[in-house]
Amino acid sequence: MPPLPLDQPVDMDITVPRSGDLVTTEAQAENLTLVSGGPIKDELSSWRFTWAIENFSRLAKKVYSDDFYVGGFQWRILIFPKGNNVDHLSMYLDVADSTMLPPGWSRFAQFSLTVVNQIHNQYSIRKESQHQFNARESDWGFTNFMPLADLYDPARGFRVNDRCIIEADVAVRKPLDYWSHDSKKETGCVGLKNQGATCYMNSLLQTLYHIPYFRKAVYHMPTTENDMPSGSIPLALQSLFYKLQHSDTSVSTKELTKSFGWDTYDSFLQHDVQELNRVLCEKLEDKMKGTVVEGTIQQLFEGHHMNYIECINVDYKSTRKESFYDLQLDVKGCQSVYDSFDKYVEVEHLEHDNKYHAEKYGLQEARKGVLFIDFPPVLQLQLKRFEYDFMQDTMVKINDYYEFPLQLDLDRDNGKYLSPEADRSVRNLYTLHSVLVHSGGVHGGHYYAYIRPTLSNQWFRFDDERVTKEDAKRASEEQYGGEEELPNTNPGFNNSPFKFTKYSNAYMLVYIRDSDKDMIMCNVDEKDIAQHLRVRLDKELEEKEKKRKEKAEAHLYTIIKIARNEDMFEQIGKDKFFDLVDHDKVQSFRIPKQMPFILFKEKYAKEFHIPVPCQRFWLWAKRQNHTYRPNRPLTPQEETRPVGELREISNKASNAELKLFLELEIKQGFGFVPPPMKTKEDLLLFFKLYDPSQENLRYVGRLYVKASGKPLDIYSTLNQMAGFAVDEEIELFEEIKFDPRVMCEHVNEMLSFQINQVVRFRILAKPKEDEFSLELSKLHKYDDVVMKVAQHIGLSDPSKIRLTSHNCYSQQPKPQPIKYQGVEHLSDMLIHLNQTSDILYYEILDIPLPELQCLKTLKIAFHLATKDEVVLSTIRLPKQSTVEDVLNDIKSKVNLSHPDAQLRLLEVFYHKIYKIFPLSETIENINDHYWTLRAEEIPEEEKSLGPHDRLIHVYHFMKDTTQNHVQQIHNFGDPFLFAIHEGETLSDVKLRIQKKLHVTDHEFSKWNFAFVLHGRPEYLQDSEILCARFQRRDIYGAWEQYLGLEHTDHAPKRSYVVNQVSEVYNDYFSILQNRYPFEKPVKIYN
Repeated sequence: MPPLPLDQPVDMDITVPRSGDLVTTEAQAENLTLVSGGPIKDELSSWRFTWAIENFSRLAKKVYSDDFYVGGFQWRILIFPKGNNVDHLSMYLDVADSTMLPPGWSRFAQFSLTVVNQIHNQYSIRKESQHQFNARESDWGFTNFMPLADLYDPARGFRVNDRCIIEADVAVRKPLDYWSHDSKKETGCVGLKNQGATCYMNSLLQTLYHIPYFRKAVYHMPTTENDMPSGSIPLALQSLFYKLQHSDTSVSTKELTKSFGWDTYDSFLQHDVQELNRVLCEKLEDKMKGTVVEGTIQQLFEGHHMNYIECINVDYKSTRKESFYDLQLDVKGCQSVYDSFDKYVEVEHLEHDNKYHAEKYGLQEARKGVLFIDFPPVLQLQLKRFEYDFMQDTMVKINDYYEFPLQLDLDRDNGKYLSPEADRSVRNLYTLHSVLVHSGGVHGGHYYAYIRPTLSNQWFRFDDERVTKEDAKRASEEQYGGEEELPNTNPGFNNSPFKFTKYSNAYMLVYIRDSDKDMIMCNVDEKDIAQHLRVRLDKELEEKEKKRKEKAEAHLYTIIKIARNEDMFEQIGKDKFFDLVDHDKVQSFRIPKQMPFILFKEKYAKEFHIPVPCQRFWLWAKRQNHTYRPNRPLTPQEETRPVGELREISNKASNAELKLFLELEIKQGFGFVPPPMKTKEDLLLFFKLYDPSQENLRYVGRLYVKASGKPLDIYSTLNQMAGFAVDEEIELFEEIKFDPRVMCEHVNEMLSFQINQVVRFRILAKPKEDEFSLELSKLHKYDDVVMKVAQHIGLSDPSKIRLTSHNCYSQQPKPQPIKYQGVEHLSDMLIHLNQTSDILYYEILDIPLPELQCLKTLKIAFHLATKDEVVLSTIRLPKQSTVEDVLNDIKSKVNLSHPDAQLRLLEVFYHKIYKIFPLSETIENINDHYWTLRAEEIPEEEKSLGPHDRLIHVYHFMKDTTQNHVQQIHNFGDPFLFAIHEGETLSDVKLRIQKKLHVTDHEFSKWNFAFVLHGRPEYLQDSEILCARFQRRDIYGAWEQYLGLEHTDHAPKRSYVVNQVSEVYNDYFSILQNRYPFEKPVKIYN
C-alpha cells in the first residue's frame, strides 16, 4: 500500500476549542516518552521537540504532550487522536501556561508539526503555520492534519507497533504588546473590525480609503438624510470613510456588507481581493453615473492595451484595443515585476501548424503580442500567487521569491512596453503606495496591507483592528516570498538548517504615477462631506461613546428581564404573533451581579406584593427550530447563587441579560398561592387561539399536562379557557418556525405529548433549505420514517430513500449516512453528541438501500487501448465479489480492441502504479478514496514473456528545485507497465516507447531516460542492456525502481467520458470535470 506524498498542501485551520466546548474529555496519554527536548530554563529562539507516543490507539479523545521551553515560554502539543469532530487527526501547538501569564501577553511563533513516517521517512507529513499567540488564541494548528484512515493503517508507516512519533519545530520572535496598543494614538489611523473572514475586504478598503481622490469622490456621491446605510452602498461607504477619518477606535464594516446584500454567512466566507475590487468598482461606477463624480473610477484606474497580430511576409496587421482596471502578473517563472511585464508583452510567433489566417492572404507566419497604449494614474497589479497544478491535481499557492520596486519605471528600455500610438509625453514613473499581503496557504489564510498614506518613507501595517508603524524593508523586501532560514541555536542536537517557507507574501500592489501625485493625493476637507452626513455620523459617535461608558460599567451589573402571563395577554395578537413574548417590552431590572437571586426575589416581593414562596422563575431556552420557550424552573440551589452566575447558565452565547418567566398562581378569594408541585412527568404548555372568521389571534393561557397524556384529554379544559362550550370542536396546531414564513403543524389528538416530534427534512444536495416538515413519533423505526417521507414526496418505493443525520455544531449533514436499521428509533437519528436536532436529510437512490448496503461501489478509470481516452465507470457489485467479477463487468460496458482481450486492475497513486490486483482478491476492502483504480487491457506481448524478460514500471518525471533548493523528482502523466526482452538495449526500447506514446521525433529527441531507484535518477546510455538494470521480477515495489522518462509536461490532457450509473454515486466524476475554484465567488446584490 503506498505511503502518502511528502508535499501535502498547507492548511490554515481554526484554533482548537477550549475544554468545555465541543470536546470535554481530557486525559494524559499513558507511557509517553520524551525523546528529546530543551533545557528547562533556557530561553531559545528555535527548538525541535520530539514526542514518541506508545499505545496510540488507546489514547483518550484529547491528549497533551509534556511541556517544552522556547523563547522563555512553556509550549506543548495538543492532539485529538480520533479527530476534533472530523475524520482527520487534529493537532495544535499550545502555550502550556497561558492561564498563568499576565494580562496582555502575546508571542509570535513560526512552527511546523510533523507526523513521522517510521518506514519511509521522506513520506512524513509536515505542515507549517505561524500565529500571534495571546490569551484569546493560545493554541493554533490543524483540525484536518491527516486522514485517520492513513494514520491507523499499519502498512502506511505512521503507526508502528502502536507507536506514533510527532515532531514540533518552533521558532519564537520578539513579543508584541497586542492588546494595549492604541492604533489612533500611535499612528493617527484606526483599523477595521473583522466580521469573521473579512480581512481580505478590510485590506482593500484601507487601500482605497488612503487614495484621497477616491475618498473625495465617494463623499461627493449624492445621498440624502432619509437614506439608510444598510440599503445604500454610497452612504455606507461614506459612513465608513467618515468613521475611519474621525473615530478613535476600530470601525465596523457591517453596514457596508449589508448594503452589498450579504448576510452573516457571506461574512464568514473568504473571497478573493481582486474579484471584490473589480465588483466593488463596477458597482460604484454604476452608482456614479449621472452625478458630479461620473467617470471617477475610469479616471483613476482605467488603462488601455492593444492586442496585435502582425504578419511577417505580407502587409497585414490586426489590432484590438482593450481597457483594464488592474493587471494580472505572473509570479511563477518570474523574479520581479519587470520580469512579469517582459513576459506580458512577450511576442509569440505563429508558425508551422499554428499559422495565422489573415484576410485575403490565407495562412501566414505572424507575430502576436500585447502593448500598452496608456497606463492609469493608479496602477493596480494583481500577482498570480494561486494557480492550478495539473501534476498535483489541485490549486496551489506560489510562494516563490518575487521582487517589486519602490519606484516602477514603465518607460524603461526606450518604452518597450508601449504601443506606437502611446503618448510618449506622459512619464510613466510610479511610486509604490500599498502592498496587500496574503499569509497562509491555498486552503485559507489572512490578508493585511502595508500602506504609506502620504507616499513618505513612513509605512503603516493595517491588520484588521490593529494599525502599526513599519519600515520600508518590512513593507517591501520581507513580502517578496521565498524562504527564510533561521539560526540553529542547538547545533549539537540537529545540524540541519532550520528553514521555513515564507507563506506571507505580496498579493496585490498599488502604484501611483508621479506626474499625477498632486491630483491623487489631494486634501479632503470637511466641506467635502455632506452636512446631513456629518450630523448623522457625529450623533452616531456620541451614542457610541455613551454606550461605551455604559459598557465599561456593565460588568458590574446584570439586566434581568421578567416575562409574565400578563405580558403574553398584552402582546400576543398585537405586537407578537409567533412565539410568546418580546423581552424588550417586559419588566427590566439592573441588578448587581454579586447579589444572590434569593435577595432579588425578596426585593421583587416588596415592590410587587408577591410573596417569595409564590414566585417560581423559569429559564428560557432557544430550541433547534429557533422558537423560544420557558425551559425549566430554577432550582432552590440555583436561587442561592449570584445573579451573574445565573445569567451565564441561561445564555452561554451572550451574557448580556438574564431572561426569566415568572409563573404565578392566583386562587379566587385567596390571592397569590404557591405554584403546584412539578414532577418530571409534568409539561408546561402555552396556548393561543386563532379565530379564522375574524382572522385574529389571542393568548388564552397556560396549562400543565402529563407527558403520557393525549391532546384529546384536555379539549374540554381548553374550551373553557377560550370561553367556548365544553363540547366545542377545536383543532390543535404546534408552531414550528417563522422564517421565511410561519409554519404550524397539525397535532394528532391521539398521540401522547412526549413522543411527538416535528422533523424538518432537507434534500441532501441542498443542505441549507427546508423542503418540508413531518410530525413523527420518536419511537418510529427507520422503515416507518422513510415510509412517511415517501408518502409525502409521492415516491412509490420507500426503500430507495436514504437518510443522513444533522451535525448540530457544523450545521451540515454528517459525513456518513444512517445505515439501514443501524439505529433503533427516530430519537436516535436526531441525536448528535449531547444535542438533539430536528433536522434529517434525505436522498433518493436508484436501488433499494438494503440492497445497496450489500454492494461495494468502486470508481474505476478504464484506459482504452485503441485511442487516447479514459472511460470513467462506477461499478456496483456484491461485497464478496472478486476483482475478476469487476473486470467482467467492465468488459460489458466498454469497447475492447478484440472480444478476447484480458483486463487487469491497477492501483495508481501520484502517477505511480503501486499494485496489480490478483483476480481472486475480494473487493470489500479495496479503497478508491485516496488512490485511483485503473483498468486496462493486457498487451499480447506481456502474455508470453520469456524467463529472462522483465515487466517494468515506466513513469514520466521532471526535476524540481523549488522546494528548499533540494532537487526532487516530480512524476506526472499516466504511468504504465512495459515488457523488456532479454538482450534489448535502451535504443531498442526507446523506439517501442515512442511508438506506444505517439511522440514526434522532434519532441522525443528532447527526452532523457533514467533508471530511478528510491527517487534518485541514474541516466542511461542508448547502448545499455536494460534487463541488467531490472533484475527483480517483483513488480509491486513501485517506489523503489522504474524506468523514468524525463521531459516537460506539456502533453494534451486525456478526454474523459463518464459512464454514469446514477447521480448519487458520481460525485467523484463531477469533481474531475468541474474543479472547485480557489475562492468563493463575490457577489454584491444591491
